[in-house]
Amino acid sequence: MQNLLEVIDLKTHFPITSTFFSRKKGVVYAVDGVNFVLKKGETLGLVGESGCGKTTIGRTILRLIEPTEGKVYFEGNNIFACDRKKMKGLRRRMQMIFQDPFASLNPRMRAGSIIGEPLVIHKRGNRKERRERVSELLKIVGLNEEHYDRYPHEFSGGQRQRIGIARAIALTPDLVIADEPVSSLDVSIQAQIINLLAELKEKFKLTYLFISHDLSIIRYISDRVAVMYLGKIVETGDCEKVYNDPKHPYTRILLSAIPSLNPRVKKKRIIAEGDVPSPINRPSGCHFHPRCPWIIEPKCRQVEPQLKDAGDGVLVSCHLIL
Repeated sequence: MQNLLEVIDLKTHFPITSTFFSRKKGVVYAVDGVNFVLKKGETLGLVGESGCGKTTIGRTILRLIEPTEGKVYFEGNNIFACDRKKMKGLRRRMQMIFQDPFASLNPRMRAGSIIGEPLVIHKRGNRKERRERVSELLKIVGLNEEHYDRYPHEFSGGQRQRIGIARAIALTPDLVIADEPVSSLDVSIQAQIINLLAELKEKFKLTYLFISHDLSIIRYISDRVAVMYLGKIVETGDCEKVYNDPKHPYTRILLSAIPSLNPRVKKKRIIAEGDVPSPINRPSGCHFHPRCPWIIEPKCRQVEPQLKDAGDGVLVSCHLIL
């Protein structure tokens, strides 16, 4: 498969300033040297604890947040080098589904206007054609044409997310970044939305960057998975290979926390000591070493590991992998 998206050494840092003369007091290392490739037609699941930088990566790729360093290539085009006009053309092919289905919708706009807004911005069709396209999109995501003139507050959470999905696919994009699209929904509704996203992927030949902290959802929908910790990817590879044989201690800890559906099977929990360090004052060496049950002294405290091949196409950032 051809590469659709290539992320090279992406860094997104946020300066911390004091109110007095706006002096710089520190830096939040939200994303700090991330590399991955997304192929056409696949789904890459980006997973990790809250605050690890998952959402920042998605927003930086679309330039909703400007990067500090690095490059992102979309079919050979360096997104960060594009001017405003060229970026507008690329945005048609890259869309985002936001986490909060209510905050991401304008409460003063009707559902039909929200879904049709991308068509207006990119000058697709006349008013009649846009109305027909929006009606078609409503049916595709499981809503009715009668919902066209309703406001966001008149919908349930699942229906609002369907509106957000319809807006994201209105221009038939190539890449959709789904930022925890089901985390705020009931479990029964989560299943419906996940199945809808899977159907849309097949129907429109979409490529997903699926961001979530739910390991079960990531396994269900993803072809490959990338595990993040404190602004860096610590393990990435084929989804089943990573889930069946995790290499990085952090990945092992995350997977051990998934409850077993069989009450007769008792899983051995692996507990990570302490709390997640601050992205402002990160530990030296391997950032995970203060919580790691298998720390190698003094190497883990002093030397930062790099992603390396652990076999079967799985890349791992850990000194345990020789």
